[in-house]
Amino acid sequence: MAKYFGTNGVRGRFDELTPELTLRLSQAIGTYFKGGKIVVARDCRLTGDVLRSAVVSGLASVGCEVIDLGMASSPTAEYMVKRLAADGCIIISASHNPPEWNALKVVDGRGIALSRERGEEIERLMEKPGLAGWDKVGKIRTYETGTVEHIEAVKKLAQVERIAKRKPKIVIDCGNGAASFIAPRLLKELGCEITSLNSHPDGRFPGRPSEPTEANVKELIALVKSSGADAGIAWDGDGDRVIFVDEKGSYVIGDRVYALSIIWKADGKKLKGDVVTTVATSKAVEDVAAKYGARIRYTAIGAPYLCEEMARMVGILDSSGRGAVRSMAKKSAAMGGEEVGGVIWPELSMAKDGFMTAAKLAEALCEKPLSRWLEEVPRYSNVKLKIEADEKNKKEIVERVLAHAKNKKLDCVTVDGVRINLKDAWVICRPSGTEPYVRIFAEARNAGEAKRLAEEYEKIAKGT
Repeated sequence: MAKYFGTNGVRGRFDELTPELTLRLSQAIGTYFKGGKIVVARDCRLTGDVLRSAVVSGLASVGCEVIDLGMASSPTAEYMVKRLAADGCIIISASHNPPEWNALKVVDGRGIALSRERGEEIERLMEKPGLAGWDKVGKIRTYETGTVEHIEAVKKLAQVERIAKRKPKIVIDCGNGAASFIAPRLLKELGCEITSLNSHPDGRFPGRPSEPTEANVKELIALVKSSGADAGIAWDGDGDRVIFVDEKGSYVIGDRVYALSIIWKADGKKLKGDVVTTVATSKAVEDVAAKYGARIRYTAIGAPYLCEEMARMVGILDSSGRGAVRSMAKKSAAMGGEEVGGVIWPELSMAKDGFMTAAKLAEALCEKPLSRWLEEVPRYSNVKLKIEADEKNKKEIVERVLAHAKNKKLDCVTVDGVRINLKDAWVICRPSGTEPYVRIFAEARNAGEAKRLAEEYEKIAKGT
């Protein structure tokens, strides 16, 4: 089992993810990528520059060619892997975590984020990294146009003339994070009239916490209402997750952002492939996908598992998780996304791209208000509970729920704990990968039924 790698890379506070550990990990990552061309980017966290120095030193010391994008969003870095035909990427960002945290997120040359399972192989290489000879040390070069190139790529996939004619009025909240590097410029170039909040990068995140929950974006909600804006948009710390606020000031949670994205991708036609999402995503996504002729494929929770399933669907990854193909397939077969508002637009890259999603919102506002678009997304209520459990008890609790489902012959998905699909409802029981809990989530058409289901399965999980 991996010691350092979690669901999506290695993360921790500065006394955990130290420069020394970062150097060793980066040497192992460079060895894993066979001393190839590696893109490096970071967000604006205060520890970012120190860790960047360790990352580029570690990579160069094992013979990698390092392309340093400087400060850039995660979607930008992942797009540049494809554009520069790189062998991999290290993004120094703890995403939605507080400012004292940082992380190394690793992406391979096919744009697929490395999971905990693939991270185990890297950790084994930490003991004997392939140190280069003194005359074979890799070169480090600065690449300053990554954000501009990402913006141009998004614009090519957007209806720029239509947006510029309509000039939607949008309030954006960059959260003092990596969105500050790209969102204001992108939306202006698309032709939007924007008002910015927290759009100066500051690794202390003084404007609001980096996770764009409803409680954290109250200022955005208030400004959308008071200014008569068409919509509001907020991103997390590295720009891969996004939430909306409609013109009435209603907060649009990540599940519904993904459901809207499916509608906009379909554009009134049948989708040409299946839709990928995690087992914790609202049934609203399944309902919308079915409307456009698409089947849902469920994955474990975490960006790497989404990426891996998407890659299998578009033909760039085999069932082993390896595969020989290193570039995107020509066909665009599906979409991927998760409950926190991360959406994969495979025609652009395999990244969750909160800026491509924002561009699609700008397009959609040319047709009708966001509140009317939301009428096309079914409403569900959910309840979340947790049960304290050590590793042994976690397994026993999940097995108890699975046994119940099999005994009752219920439809269930077992890729990450147990998800039980019911009529207009579902329940999931899954062990936390980072905390001593088993989590019980329930969703139904109304809050009362969701609460009843959550409490019923809590009792089943406890064996009471």
